Amino acid sequence: MPPKNLIFILSDQHNRNITGAYGNPIIQTPNLDRLAERGTTFRNAYTNCPICVPARASLATGRYVHQIRYWDNAFPYDGCTESWGHRLKQQNYQVDSIGKLHFRGSHDDNGFCQEIDPLYVVDGLGDVLGCIRNDPPTRDKRGEINNAGTGDSTYLQYDTSNADQACQWLAKHRNDQNPWVLFLSFVCPHPPYISPEEFYQLYSKDQIPLPAQWHIDEWPDHPAIDRFRDFFAYSDLRNEERLRNFLRAYYGVCTYLDQQIGRVLQTMEEYHLLDTSRIIYTSDHGESLGARGLFGKFTMYDESAAVPFIIAGADVPKNKVVETPISLVDCFPSIIEAVGGHLVEEDVDLPGKSIWEIAQTSNQDRFAFSEYHAVGSENAIYMLRNRQYKYIYYVDDPVQLFDLQADPAETQDLSNLPEYQEILQFFDEELSNIVDPEGVDAKAKEDQRSKISENGGEAKVRQRGAFDNSPVPGEDPVFRRH
Repeated sequence: MPPKNLIFILSDQHNRNITGAYGNPIIQTPNLDRLAERGTTFRNAYTNCPICVPARASLATGRYVHQIRYWDNAFPYDGCTESWGHRLKQQNYQVDSIGKLHFRGSHDDNGFCQEIDPLYVVDGLGDVLGCIRNDPPTRDKRGEINNAGTGDSTYLQYDTSNADQACQWLAKHRNDQNPWVLFLSFVCPHPPYISPEEFYQLYSKDQIPLPAQWHIDEWPDHPAIDRFRDFFAYSDLRNEERLRNFLRAYYGVCTYLDQQIGRVLQTMEEYHLLDTSRIIYTSDHGESLGARGLFGKFTMYDESAAVPFIIAGADVPKNKVVETPISLVDCFPSIIEAVGGHLVEEDVDLPGKSIWEIAQTSNQDRFAFSEYHAVGSENAIYMLRNRQYKYIYYVDDPVQLFDLQADPAETQDLSNLPEYQEILQFFDEELSNIVDPEGVDAKAKEDQRSKISENGGEAKVRQRGAFDNSPVPGEDPVFRRH
């Protein structure tokens, strides 16, 4: 494919289905919808870990979390495993970032030529409290849900600034002779769930559909899912009125995000960059939105583990929907290819493949893989997804199996039915080809115990506490002791 500029737009915690391009008739995301019309939408795209820091490390390095050992939000990317940015810098490309990175800090070589207004993890450490996997202190997240509504937040302000910075960057680089990469990373619609009034008012509480299995009578009976609810105090969030208000605020923030993306795309159009550039839009993970009595991310259900993924460019198939499963590790070779770079010997074992090639071919059966070793979980969780089935393996807990063609809402667990035992065995064997589930679980916990020790021991880590959301540049974190 001919070399072109690439703008990679990443959001944070965007539920795939809260996008018009993915069939939602209520949400207003006109700019992402137009992008999908101009390009290709991947219906089955997944994060490689449904929590921020590991997902972003996996995206940067093109490798699975267990391969790079950035396990949770206390293991931020530090540049030790080379990223696609390193690869392109070595080949003399301009590779810049704007906005949220959630890496360790500016003293590391993260692979960018310049990092504009970056958001790093708190104190270069992140959420060390989340490393306590045995009898961890619980976290009450009810306030985030109950306080959802209208107003302003530092996250909204930050994303306005990120869009401003992107427009200025494009103006500066519009006539560059060599292809460049701009990594533009928004923090919305990550909580706080605070929407500008004008976008909140676009949605009626009664208009927005309630999520799958939101009512307590429908909650799936699974010990790992029960633990998530109890750990975050979600089990007490059963008020339909508050849920509807929360959804209204989330929808509003998604429309606000779409507006910021639209400003950037409009600038590209004004500078005639749409024909000379390719575009990728995706998110680091999803948002549960009250499904199964859960909020936030953390799980392998589609609302948490699936991500929107849209690509566009002059040579990208237009208004096409691809069913072939992909994941964020596919971005490494795709970014390199887009601008005309080349992979090197160290990249030969990368698990990802070119999304540009996948977009051009007919639908194929392929696995998307995700894993979770972080806050709220007692043991590791792994997911494999092909075009029809999703298999979720919980260390020391029952597996789950869903037929996503027949049951896209994932309400019917097939794992105990005799006629699906051969399929379970097939997925179990495929999982073992990728990872040693119990061995990696033990390795993650060992690294997490070491991280706690490095930070003064468990008592000191508990005393430091946790924070709800990573602050934007210039903002101080607010810790809560547990």
